[in-house]
Amino acid sequence: MSRTSASDPSDGRGGADTAEASPDAAVFAEPTAPVRAGWTVDLSLATLAVFMAFMTPIQILLPLQLEHIDAQDKNDALSLVTGLGALVAVLVNPIAGAWSDRTTSRYGRRRPWILGGALAGAAGLALTAAQRTVAGVAVGWCLAQAGLNAMLAGVSTPVADRVPLGQRAQVSGWTGLMQSVGLVVGALITTLVVTGVGAGYGLLAALTVALALPFLRHGEPALPRELRPAFDARAFARSFWLSPRRYPDFAWAWLTRFLINLGNALGTLYLFYFLSDAVHHEDPGTGVLVLTLVYTLCAAATAVPVGALSDRVGRRKGFVVLCSVVMTVAALLLALVHTWPAALVAAAVLGAGYGIYLAVDQALVTQVLPEAADRAKDLGVINIANSGPQVLAPALAAPVIAHLGGYTGLYVAAALAILAGGLLVGRIRGVD
Repeated sequence: MSRTSASDPSDGRGGADTAEASPDAAVFAEPTAPVRAGWTVDLSLATLAVFMAFMTPIQILLPLQLEHIDAQDKNDALSLVTGLGALVAVLVNPIAGAWSDRTTSRYGRRRPWILGGALAGAAGLALTAAQRTVAGVAVGWCLAQAGLNAMLAGVSTPVADRVPLGQRAQVSGWTGLMQSVGLVVGALITTLVVTGVGAGYGLLAALTVALALPFLRHGEPALPRELRPAFDARAFARSFWLSPRRYPDFAWAWLTRFLINLGNALGTLYLFYFLSDAVHHEDPGTGVLVLTLVYTLCAAATAVPVGALSDRVGRRKGFVVLCSVVMTVAALLLALVHTWPAALVAAAVLGAGYGIYLAVDQALVTQVLPEAADRAKDLGVINIANSGPQVLAPALAAPVIAHLGGYTGLYVAAALAILAGGLLVGRIRGVD
């Protein structure tokens, strides 16, 4: 469990840039010194890089690329490529997190994985851009997902490592908001800055590395070699199973995140085709950009203020319930009204709800982690609840669209998943 010694801010810098006098203690200490704004900005930029590289291909580049390769079976092709990529994410993220926890580099445990993952992810994006077959796109995207999820293991843990509880939801609001901002920036790049799918992938690859670099300047305690446990393959494999009976709060937090993200994935994976085939928007790519801008602005309007409010009152669960209700209303609107004005309203409502979720859920999750020494590995397991729905959603969405009511059935299913996730958060006992 977390050790009791705290960071020493006596050098006047404070927060996450403090050079601790006792690195052995600092590695696992529960953080108490507030992080500075520059640290939060740089972590947010690195997080922006990850989600820009994740979401822009899924929402825009892959649909365009696959439509060009196989217009007749574009839905199945998109399901295959994104599903395989998400399966890679499910495997790589917790494994990379576990090795991050064991990394004894003098540069710390997280920064080597942020840089290495950014470089590998950029290479995967460049490879994807060069493909002309569905199989080739799938291979390239899987390689990109492997690198980007190694990077995600590095950027998702510093909040638990370095941010005190009283500041955690607010910082999580900024970093969580980057999920939506990443798609906006990516959409602007692919529609206004460059032309062509290949150029879009290329610029994304370059920005992934460039935006990761600023956070590397912030120091972090290194893990002394004597504190790294001896490697045992069987014990390493067993460590990824966290018993719901032994850690019930962790299990309920995982399930809550899984269901809300499943609903979100069902609602967003086919947005490009929804605008094209159901709304009959004359320019679906631009439509996705407009909806994403509306969504992001509304998420920004709620994420940081609600995060600050959650920190102030010391409560998390009620905000998760609130966000699930708001998001359910948006999904039902998409299910029942297939018009452009309705899509705009739904984007605003969904964004407001998801902004609440982004701020509060990450803070909640950091409070149910079983062991301080395994933060990145355990957050990697939690992150399966982010990437796992990307595997399941295509398998569910394609038959729902084909046989269970089309896009109406799809968005009803999304609403049910989101609402169930919000209700189950009440089963968490150790967090208010």
